[in-house]
Amino acid sequence: MSKLKTNKGLAKRVGVSPNGKIKRKKAFAGHLMSGKTGDRERKLKRTGLVAKGFTRTLLRALGKV
Repeated sequence: MSKLKTNKGLAKRVGVSPNGKIKRKKAFAGHLMSGKTGDRERKLKRTGLVAKGFTRTLLRALGKV
């Protein structure tokens, strides 16, 4: 059976931690930031984790499983 190709669009947007969790950037932080509170802006700057149930699907697309 042939190897699966890595989804390059996904690979550029996410990272995989040593424990197998997928880190991603949060949405709604690209522009129009003046209307958002400072607290909200700080929370949007932090990286988020992909939901546990969706992780396996994304790992397969990345060629890790």
